[in-house]
Amino acid sequence: MTRPRAWRHPEKIRQCRPRPVTDAPARIPDSKVGQLDALLQESGVLELIDTELEGRPGPKGLPVRTVLVGLLLALHYHRSASLADVCRVLLDELRAPARSWLGVPDESPADDHARIAFSRRVYRSFDRLTTAFDPLRCDRRRRLSAEEAHVVAAAWEDGDAERTRRRELLQEVSDRLVLITVRLAHRRGLFKGWRGDIAADTTPIPAWHQPPRERRGLASVELTAGWHYCGGSEEGIFGHSASLLVASSRRHPTGHPQAGERVSRHPQLALGLVLDTPGKRIGPNAVHSLARLAQLGFPTGLLAADRAYTDQIAEHFAQPVRTLGYQLVLDYKQQHRGVQGTHQGTLLVDGSLACPAMPDALARATTGLDDRAVRGIDDNSELRDLIAAREPYFLKLKQSADERGAIRLQCPASGPSPAVSCPRFNQVHLVPAPRPAVVDLTNKRATAAHTAAKPTVPIPQAERLRPRPKGELPRICRKPTVTIRPGDLGKLDKFRQDRHYLHSTWQDAYRPERANIEGLNGRAKRLAHGRVAQTILLALMICSINLHILFSWHQTTGARATATAHEVAPIAGPAARPPDTAGLPPPNGPETRTTT
Repeated sequence: MTRPRAWRHPEKIRQCRPRPVTDAPARIPDSKVGQLDALLQESGVLELIDTELEGRPGPKGLPVRTVLVGLLLALHYHRSASLADVCRVLLDELRAPARSWLGVPDESPADDHARIAFSRRVYRSFDRLTTAFDPLRCDRRRRLSAEEAHVVAAAWEDGDAERTRRRELLQEVSDRLVLITVRLAHRRGLFKGWRGDIAADTTPIPAWHQPPRERRGLASVELTAGWHYCGGSEEGIFGHSASLLVASSRRHPTGHPQAGERVSRHPQLALGLVLDTPGKRIGPNAVHSLARLAQLGFPTGLLAADRAYTDQIAEHFAQPVRTLGYQLVLDYKQQHRGVQGTHQGTLLVDGSLACPAMPDALARATTGLDDRAVRGIDDNSELRDLIAAREPYFLKLKQSADERGAIRLQCPASGPSPAVSCPRFNQVHLVPAPRPAVVDLTNKRATAAHTAAKPTVPIPQAERLRPRPKGELPRICRKPTVTIRPGDLGKLDKFRQDRHYLHSTWQDAYRPERANIEGLNGRAKRLAHGRVAQTILLALMICSINLHILFSWHQTTGARATATAHEVAPIAGPAARPPDTAGLPPPNGPETRTTT
């Protein structure tokens, strides 16, 4: 075989590759600087920060606005949240108009002393910001003893009024940085096709520093960090945990199996972010982000969450989420699969209430099932048949959730269209035997509706010959409807979900939403020093990622920004001006229109 010419002369090929015409750094357009500056102004973050920093002693350094805009520029063009890159961006890559807007001096690239002095101003400004939001500042240049570290770490947990105020203010800054892009997309009508489906997940944010050394009695420099264990992994990651929410979509709007490829009709933006110690407040952090999102007037749909949220007690996650109007789609650990308990005579099978006489082979089809078998259900026809055979035995929804979150379920053998044929139900409620009727076997709907085509609930032969007294029957068999209120199931309420586990409707909702958020997790991993700095930098990173998603959405779909009927009130700052074709905010200030 003749080798291609490119393989014959690799040196010539390398010489022919395009190279930049100069080694000078690229120049950032003034319009991009103005857009990111306007984004920060509209979010209201700068007003919160300036109010908190007002009256603090010490040199002020650069304006915080300049440093935050530089961080967004470094994230946008270099995918870096390093202050060293911020200094290079501000000194080497800005044009003269943008320098004047941000107050950056026109230093000569050859003046090393001036550049070092400017970098110190940048670091001083960011350090001033993190100090103001830290509940208890400590010496980060050395490793504290375990006793000293315990006092500092307790400042992030105690109920002191001033420390609580600083923690809440830091979270408010993070929320506004994330939600400003969501507000802009909503205001431009980009969420019109969104049904309110959300994926929630906790992802590790690794720390720079080493974990504590128990033998020497020294704590880590990251005092609030811990060990984050991902699902199925026995090796932990030392750092913090970030609780993320992502706007997701189902495989099909109605959840039907094999209904075609999933087509997202909205940008899959990050909707919420909370940084915390691993293993702490997993459920409340997700509820906090959902509550902030509810203020925007979005619809509520499905919430897909992994096993970290299933382990949360119902009062911390499941009940508040249902109160907000979401339906849960959950996964379980191996020891929690199968029959999980009983309630009013019904069986709780993989999060769904079922007939107490469900065949044991169906009820325990997932008992002891490992994660590999769950992921490979598409290749296991026997398991798929068992999951499909469960469907008629689950209680049917009779009334959706009211304002208190209560729902009404009914026996599968009751109602005008029963899913099963139950001799016990017919005997207790004196249901007459069906009259013989002619069935058109070519009509699939009429054939499926006939009693003979429905599964029969297996009742013991002894009960058929001598029926049990009505008082000895389960509650659901005596009264065909049951009301489920938040907390009625007690500890089992955390397992209850609104899609039948591993059924096609569950897979069409859970798998795409989990894939959406796992894709974002891979893009949002960066390192920073200190929990306050990491919170701010991670929020800026999510904001930058959302801007990239909006730009890519515009490029791939060609959708233009349009006004929506569901207007969102601005958080703070000046009124928003019309967006550009990509749905991004315009350059800020009148001076941007006079540049050349």
